Amino acid sequence: MTDFTFNKFDFLAELGLSETNKGCFDGENWIGSAKPLVTLNPTNNKPIASVTTATEEEYELCVQNMQKAFEMWSDLPAPKRGEILNDLKEEFIAKKEPLGKLVSLEMGKILSEGLGEVQETIDILEYAVGLSRTISGTIIPSERQDHVIFETWNPLGIVGVITAFNFPNAVFGWNAALALMTGNVVMWKAASTVPLVAVATTKILETVFKKHSLPKGLVTLVIGPGRTIGEKLITDERINLVSFTGSTQVGKHVSEVVHKDFRSTILECGGNNAIIVCEDADLDLALRAILFASVGTAGQRCTTTRRLILQDSIYESFLEKLTKAYKTIPIGDPLEKGTIMGPLHEPRSVENYLNAIESAKKEGGKVLYGGKKLEKEGNFVEPTIIAIDHKAKIVHEETFAPILYVFPFENLEEAIKINNEVPQGLSSSIFTNDMRKMFKWIGPKGSDCGLININIPTSGAEIGGAFGGNKETGGGRESGSDSWKQYCRRGTCTINYGTELPLAQGIKFGEN
Repeated sequence: MTDFTFNKFDFLAELGLSETNKGCFDGENWIGSAKPLVTLNPTNNKPIASVTTATEEEYELCVQNMQKAFEMWSDLPAPKRGEILNDLKEEFIAKKEPLGKLVSLEMGKILSEGLGEVQETIDILEYAVGLSRTISGTIIPSERQDHVIFETWNPLGIVGVITAFNFPNAVFGWNAALALMTGNVVMWKAASTVPLVAVATTKILETVFKKHSLPKGLVTLVIGPGRTIGEKLITDERINLVSFTGSTQVGKHVSEVVHKDFRSTILECGGNNAIIVCEDADLDLALRAILFASVGTAGQRCTTTRRLILQDSIYESFLEKLTKAYKTIPIGDPLEKGTIMGPLHEPRSVENYLNAIESAKKEGGKVLYGGKKLEKEGNFVEPTIIAIDHKAKIVHEETFAPILYVFPFENLEEAIKINNEVPQGLSSSIFTNDMRKMFKWIGPKGSDCGLININIPTSGAEIGGAFGGNKETGGGRESGSDSWKQYCRRGTCTINYGTELPLAQGIKFGEN
């Protein structure tokens, strides 16, 4: 019998969780009768609780319920959907503290980041509520008399959302808020190492949906292995859009499978993000930004700064200050006050960290700070700085750990080239007070990333902007701006309100 530590954390019961939980929600009932998962606390690798997984038959029941729910939900006017999302926002506000603590406990990020993640879900719900009364299509002048052209935006149907361990609540929130606001229904396949967050989040949705007597199947949850449940989701032609967050390798597979049927994807496959620091920059500001972006979430954000490009004139002095700052970072239990860096998520994450450091050494890298696993229980490692050639193979790979590769540059053109030479293209930032450099950075010969920042970290994006990247990061956008359009079927409608039938381009059909 597994010796769970569930009872040590009072906030788990506040979220409706227990030592044993069902990991499939069909939109009405909690089922899940397949093999249970045991979720571990990355601080000590002790078991917290168990969650049963979904069978393929239970997956099918979820889809059938969703098809029926879509008929009603898509007919509901967007402002009415917005009212329900507003209630959902209020419920997340009420549960922010216990849910934020759960994110920290199960994922391993510090408490302020766990609470911040739940705040992201609250923010995107508030954003979606506003959009429910403001989304509009373009009205286009017609060249034909008594004609008008405009755009329509209608829901796609079922949206499948596959999320990763590092943001077990917010990424689902980004997708679900916009998908529901635009009239879709949502199937969530959560990461198997953070199932408690998924169950607790879904229970919050369940509470609000039952309050409004909504049809079963509006949102479903299927926790299970990627090779079975995940594969079933991406191959299912009834799923019209798949939003996937995870590795580039798996993302390529998702893309091949989904696009084979000409369905749609949003792919967020990680990044290999760089910060450029010019000699004219506010160096104290840059130092604070680099600390957050490279050490925050123990280097396990897709927007984590993994490469630091320093102008050669400040290279040595800045590295000295950065190394000194790294030495002061408190590492420990993410739920304890004062901790700045928690553990890596899994033991295999520690292995990947150590293997990457050894690879860097073999390619001529010099460890300036860190490089070791801490001698304590759990998955704790040292944040690490490595000076290395920017062309080294390991530098061009994404290692989900607090490893920062550093290299010098002579001029802006060289720095931009280094930024762009990796296969990923998610986030980037430059620190400079030179307006010319700023506008070159955001222009056609500047950063090739989806997020192009100036004087801020690569991580910590607000929900108001569209989030996503280019190249091997994937494609598509989540969160703010016009990302809601990703969840819609776009139509161009031309109306003739006259009595004649003029043709476009002046064509005369049937006339000599």
